Amino acid sequence: MGYELRVERDAPLAYAELANVTAQAGFELRGSHEAGEVLARHGDSEHRIATWSGRLAGQPGSDWQVAQLARLTDLMGARLVGEDGEAYGIRNGVVEQINGAATYEFGKLEEIIAAGPTDWGV
Repeated sequence: MGYELRVERDAPLAYAELANVTAQAGFELRGSHEAGEVLARHGDSEHRIATWSGRLAGQPGSDWQVAQLARLTDLMGARLVGEDGEAYGIRNGVVEQINGAATYEFGKLEEIIAAGPTDWGV
């Protein structure tokens, strides 16, 4: 099991709302109200970026997956939070991680998305 990023927001996220947002953003939602997954395409391949089990969370293995999760989270008006309390988001077109006063920039959103999912382990 990898490091989990979870989507948090003040109002609970309903499955119907998740389905609506994912469709509008070009993601695919598979599964049911109880369990499912959010997929994003790159080229001819689909990649899971999050799972749904009454809450939305992901275990990214690449900057691309973090960027996709951050994009989806922004569209929902939510926060993307890591296990250690750090936040992930998009500011001025740049994907970043914020932990206290420290900020780490992954890079420009459009460049990360265009590059595709390159595993961190590679």
